[in-house]
Amino acid sequence: MKVSLFITCLADTLYPEVGESVVRVLSDYGCEVDFPEAQLCCGQPAFNSGYQDEAREVARGLIRAFEHSDYVVSPSGSCTGMVHHYYPYLFENEPEWKAKAAALVEKTYEFSQFLVGVLGVTDVGASFPHSVTYHPSCHAMRLLGVTEEPLQLIDAVKDIAFTELPRKQDCCGFGGTFAVKMADMSEAMVCDKAACVCETGAEVLVGTDMGCLMNIGGRLNKEGKPVRVMHLAQLLDEGRRT
Repeated sequence: MKVSLFITCLADTLYPEVGESVVRVLSDYGCEVDFPEAQLCCGQPAFNSGYQDEAREVARGLIRAFEHSDYVVSPSGSCTGMVHHYYPYLFENEPEWKAKAAALVEKTYEFSQFLVGVLGVTDVGASFPHSVTYHPSCHAMRLLGVTEEPLQLIDAVKDIAFTELPRKQDCCGFGGTFAVKMADMSEAMVCDKAACVCETGAEVLVGTDMGCLMNIGGRLNKEGKPVRVMHLAQLLDEGRRT
C-alpha cells in the first residue's frame, strides 16, 4: 500500500518528530510511505481569515502535490478537515478543480482514522507504563467525526493508566487564527483546559493535532506543570520501541 505523508506546516516546522513517528508506524504495517516535496500549506489560515482567493490558490498547490498519491495520511485532524470540508466549497464553481478536490478528499485521512478504518489496526503492540489523558481536537471530532479511533488505539496499549479528561469536548482555545484575533478569550479557554488536564493527575497529555498540543502544552509549561505532551503517533511509536 502506497501512502503519502501530508505533514502540515506546524509539524514540518516545529514537530518533525511527529512525522517520523507516523512513517515508522505505517511502515511497520506494510505501507510504502513517500513525501511529496511539492506540498505546502493546506490554505486554512488564509481561509479562516477571509482570504478565499488566496486559499484557493494554495489549495491548488496541495491538490497538485498529491494528485498521483494512492492514499494521503496526515497527523492533523484540522488540516485533514480543511481538505474534506472546505476544498469542495472553494472549487464549487470550477468543475475541473472540483473533481480534483473530490479525488483528494476521497483518499485523505487523519492518522488514527487511517490506521483503524483503512488498515484495520487497533492494537500496535505498544507498552507505555505512564498515566495518560487525551484531548480530542475540535476539527478531528466535529469535522471528521474522529472520536473513537484514537481511544481504541490508546486502550490497546499495555501498562497504560488512562484517565478521561474532564470537559473533554471543550475547545482548548487555539483555533489557529482565533488565538491571534481573540487572544484574551483564547487564553481563558486554554487556562480552563490546562486545569482539566491537571485534574486528571496524568503525566502525559495525548492528542491528534499539534496545534492543540502546542497551545495546551505552552500553558502547562508557563504554569510550571510537568505534563508531557505527545501526538498519538509518538505514543504508539515510542511504546513499540521501548
